[in-house]
Amino acid sequence: MAAIATALRPHDKLTLAEVCAELGISRSTFYDWRAKRKAPRCITLPNGSIRVRRAELERWLSAHEDAA
Repeated sequence: MAAIATALRPHDKLTLAEVCAELGISRSTFYDWRAKRKAPRCITLPNGSIRVRRAELERWLSAHEDAA
């Protein structure tokens, strides 16, 4: 599974499609979160593409966990 292989490399950069698939959200939801500064920190490449570091996504997910 690609997610498992990616999880082993924290410096990898995920595409927007990969992030949305992992979170189970649409691109428009991600862009809404980003506009509201609620999305994980992103890297904008010179061509305009967006990437998210694996480690940043993991940090963001941890910060949004509910204390059960």
